[in-house]
Amino acid sequence: MNRLTRAVAMASARHPWRTIASWVLAVVAVFFLAAVGGGTFVDDFSAPGSQSSRAMDLVNSNFPEAAKGNALVVFEAPEGATLEEDQAEVAAVLEKVTALDHVASVTDPFQAGTVSEDGRIGYSVMTLDVAEREMGKPAFATLSEGVTSINTGPDATDLRVELGGDAVFLNAGGGDSGHVGIGLLVALLILLVVFGTFVAAVLPIGLALVAVGAAIGGITLMAGFMNVSVSAISVAGLVGLGVGVDYALFVVARYRENRSAGRDNEAALAGAMGTSGAAVVFAGGTVVIATSALVITGVGVLTSIGLATAMMVLSSVIAAVTLLPALLSLLGDRIDKGRIGRRHRPVKAAEETAWWRFGHRVSARPWPYLLGSVAVLLAIAAPALWMQTGFPAAGDAPKETTHRQAYDLLTEGFGVGVNAPLMVVVDLSAPGTDTAGVEAVSDDIAAVPGIASVGEPQTSEDGDTVVFTATPTTGPADLDTSATIDRVRDVIPGNVYSSGITAVTDDLNAQLAAKLPLFIGAVIAVSFLLLMMVFRSILVPLKAAVMNLLSIGAAYGVLVVVFQWGWGAELLGLDGPTTITSVIVIIMFPILFGLSMDYEVFLLSRIREEYDRTGDNTESVARGLAGTGRVVTSAALIMVAVFSSFIFSPIPSLKMLGLGLAVAILIDATIVRMMLVPATMALLGKANWWLPAWLDRVLPHLAVESDDDALPTSTARSPKSSADGTTSETSKLVRR
Repeated sequence: MNRLTRAVAMASARHPWRTIASWVLAVVAVFFLAAVGGGTFVDDFSAPGSQSSRAMDLVNSNFPEAAKGNALVVFEAPEGATLEEDQAEVAAVLEKVTALDHVASVTDPFQAGTVSEDGRIGYSVMTLDVAEREMGKPAFATLSEGVTSINTGPDATDLRVELGGDAVFLNAGGGDSGHVGIGLLVALLILLVVFGTFVAAVLPIGLALVAVGAAIGGITLMAGFMNVSVSAISVAGLVGLGVGVDYALFVVARYRENRSAGRDNEAALAGAMGTSGAAVVFAGGTVVIATSALVITGVGVLTSIGLATAMMVLSSVIAAVTLLPALLSLLGDRIDKGRIGRRHRPVKAAEETAWWRFGHRVSARPWPYLLGSVAVLLAIAAPALWMQTGFPAAGDAPKETTHRQAYDLLTEGFGVGVNAPLMVVVDLSAPGTDTAGVEAVSDDIAAVPGIASVGEPQTSEDGDTVVFTATPTTGPADLDTSATIDRVRDVIPGNVYSSGITAVTDDLNAQLAAKLPLFIGAVIAVSFLLLMMVFRSILVPLKAAVMNLLSIGAAYGVLVVVFQWGWGAELLGLDGPTTITSVIVIIMFPILFGLSMDYEVFLLSRIREEYDRTGDNTESVARGLAGTGRVVTSAALIMVAVFSSFIFSPIPSLKMLGLGLAVAILIDATIVRMMLVPATMALLGKANWWLPAWLDRVLPHLAVESDDDALPTSTARSPKSSADGTTSETSKLVRR
């Protein structure tokens, strides 16, 4: 792997302008194709084969009119008045709403009987001229602005008008993305401290932005061929920025280390790409495989987010091994331009670093560090045992959004159940069924405990399909609503199917529960196999899997405490406890498992190098920490800064993702990598590197962190120290 990576990188470095031009042409081509053939973004929450999925398939194929999207225009009369007294104003509002783009019709709340008992709140059903997924997020944002502007326009009335409904909530805008800039600014400050020069600090951020931009074009193009979640770019971009900066950091740090050791520019670059570059390819490839494994769940929204994230990481890896070497070859000595501070700090030998001393301290007393670290991780992870997940509803949205205000008004006027309508679809084309049976089905559903009312049936033109709604007495996120749906499904015959936001949520949760063991097992198995091939060990990948699970569990525990229990939720801009999004919990797992590989590979490869050289387990752990501690810690801080920036997002699900990833990376780079790994390695000694001979012969050999053939042997094994306190001895995994 290292030789191939170095060959590709050096080919790019020898023709830098050609490489840069190729990148420019590729990005332009991708965006052109995305503009021509790209699609709109839509969340596909269907669970194939489920009741809700069959219901929607039947409606889409046999009753397209009923499949068109809809929303609710909610009215509230001024204090002390009723809508009856303001009928003229209501009619004027509906006339304006009808004139908006994509609005096919609106119902009259007085004729439809959708006015509350006290007469103050009412709603009109707005039917769109296309299906919800054909509109896309921007069109819904324009529609929402058009409706809410009625409250403040020059012809505004005393009526309060809000736009609600599941379609509006699910396609709500993501708010200001300026929080990303905060994370990048913090990352820049960290890089300035690490490198001490402005050019070296800016380079990783610039490279990450280019890689993310190219991937965004690719994701948009992908949306033209499959359903891609409206959150795909946000989630993938979050990961892409983090890994893009980190991967460039690892390469640039090793490149400058080689230069400090006296190598010329070409040799320094070749060595960096044969070591850190190969590790980047390995770590990035693992993240790509792990996130692509979301396809196993069979859930459209997870599949699209997984593939989008994989595309983003792949773009970052390609940029790190092609574009970055080209830029470094052009910069040459200018990589050290814009120095921060007046002069270099004295270079320290490994034995003089705090990391080396700490490594020996852990190795000298491994049991206290091991038991203490495990106790802390288990304590943080414990709340995850009480985790309750679901899908967010409009009631979880920020109070200032129109769909949240519409949700609250509907709850006040009609009860919370109006926000969780159940769609019932009857297939009359099935043998032995007729329209007379529809009334019986409707009566049976109306008699189910937990059902408040049943709507009038609508029949398709060919008479084969009937659709009507059933309104529960409880809300969309209420467990009682799920129980009500189960009772409804128990009384309906085989040609009748139920859907709706809660029904879809229940079906998705059931499918995820069925596929989760296979998904998690696949991610762990692939990670275990790859680490075993690299480190020729059984215990190293086993420890990595267990430790990764501990850090992920700790992140889940923090999510429960903050979001489910509401401890400190106000500090994150939340109104109180909110549902933990099951999709976010699933997405976090492969991302974190893959990202943990970065630090695992960089730390353990240096430890293995020292062990192969000295045979001293304690000293190799200490020198491994000394050689990677500063870079790995800096990379982790950058990840934490980028991920934490999403805590400022107005969308609760993105807050969860940002906080969960930040916590897990922080724990992984501190408690796990700096205490738990050294302690376990000190206790196991030579057993760390045990591998049965028969398995050693069967397993393919992967090598990272090896640049012995990049330079003459005398240069490659020079023990000089670099400017960042790491040794310039090359890392090498012995091939057996």
